[in-house]
Amino acid sequence: METMLSEEMIRDDLIKTIHRLFNLNVLESTPIKRGWLNLKWKVTTDSGRFLLKQYNKRRLNNPEALLFAFSQQARLFDQGLACPKLLSHNESILLETDNGERFMVMEYCQGKLIPPGKTNIHQIYDLGRATGKMHRLLNDGTLSIKKSPQFIPPSREERLAHWNSVWEQAKEAGKTQLLADIETQRRATEDINIEILELLQLGWAHRDLWIDNLLFNDNRLTAILDFDRLRYDYPQLDVARAVISCALDDNLDVSLASAFIEGYSEERTVVKGYLTNSLRLLWYMESTWWINANMDQHSVPPARFAKEMLWLAENHKNMSALLGNI
Repeated sequence: METMLSEEMIRDDLIKTIHRLFNLNVLESTPIKRGWLNLKWKVTTDSGRFLLKQYNKRRLNNPEALLFAFSQQARLFDQGLACPKLLSHNESILLETDNGERFMVMEYCQGKLIPPGKTNIHQIYDLGRATGKMHRLLNDGTLSIKKSPQFIPPSREERLAHWNSVWEQAKEAGKTQLLADIETQRRATEDINIEILELLQLGWAHRDLWIDNLLFNDNRLTAILDFDRLRYDYPQLDVARAVISCALDDNLDVSLASAFIEGYSEERTVVKGYLTNSLRLLWYMESTWWINANMDQHSVPPARFAKEMLWLAENHKNMSALLGNI
């Protein structure tokens, strides 16, 4: 039977290992309480500040994909993208302690977290430019093209059956306050032009580009974090996720959305309706993740994602008018 180690024991195990591998003497450590299951610490050493990230065994189900993501983060860093530098030992980035804990070490990035929907025009413009650069580098021909994306949009019939099932679950549980929101998702599914989604461009993407994975100073992006989910998919999902996360407060701030696309278009070609269709794709992918019969029990991040999905479903018809040609 596997023994469960305390957070302190895992931290001490990691600190002992980085001393052995990198000769780093830890003077101070502070836990970072963000993310699910994986543990993180900011550590101050005699050679600077670093972030330790331990991978929980329940989440480490595809180490090959993780190693690939690390290799791309290292390549992006080397080419000047604002992201953390990863430390390696004998060319290995995913390290292991004597007790079998898997972890990584990266340089600690300066910057602050911004609440959802609260970026300013300079910050989101710079994020757009950095996202465009990231997509340009990831899709410069270095990496091979896959046959199919990570997200394959389900048929309208499948999705309508899903929403009917969720509606019934909420009704049976007596959660009548959720029924209108679920019905909004079902109606939007009936209305959406799914053929548009088939025209979107495939490519390598970050796939987790939301506000908690971004650091800023007053006027610029200082780092894109957490490349663990990098896969072959739709780069436009990154565009939509960043914009909805950074520019939606009570409503979507169109000036912020425009600033992102302005920055992005410095690095990548943007056609008419690029953001509009990106947001529709994001909604079609993510709505079933966050809108469900238990969403009344959501913690803070899922509640925010659910808010975004509700806004997208409620506004999908007037999205083109709202965003103009973006």
